[in-house]
Amino acid sequence: MRAAMTLENYRSQIGAEVGVSDWVLVDQVRIDAFAACTGDHQFIHVDPVAAARSPFGTTIAHGYLTLSLIPMMTYAAVPSIEGAKMGVNYGMNKLRFVAPVKSGKRIRGRFTLVAVEQRPDGSYQSTMGVTVEIEGETKPALVGESVALIYL
Repeated sequence: MRAAMTLENYRSQIGAEVGVSDWVLVDQVRIDAFAACTGDHQFIHVDPVAAARSPFGTTIAHGYLTLSLIPMMTYAAVPSIEGAKMGVNYGMNKLRFVAPVKSGKRIRGRFTLVAVEQRPDGSYQSTMGVTVEIEGETKPALVGESVALIYL
């Protein structure tokens, strides 16, 4: 469970790593469920026989599946802000899918606070650097900045 901190303490963490999630298994069941949800049934994701003949040698997760796991990893790793009524995803900056996540691999999120800015409506825009690591691999699955709006 992530700890809560005051907005002032949260802002003092700008430039620092604020959390690392636990490892999350990306198995074929999860990949197939994502394919069913999105309608993206490209063979490199759902056909182990055909994917074995691809440059990846096996099925790989959809890049957007990896991206969609960021909120779960954030909730587990990044401290919440005391008094926050809600937070909403606002988008991504500088998103790149660096390396494929092969079926059966585990991933985790590493989070660095980049900026916290108050908006005219009184909410705060929090920008978090995100690197999704692949266990046992040198290249990450993705890098980017996750942007959220926080309402106190």
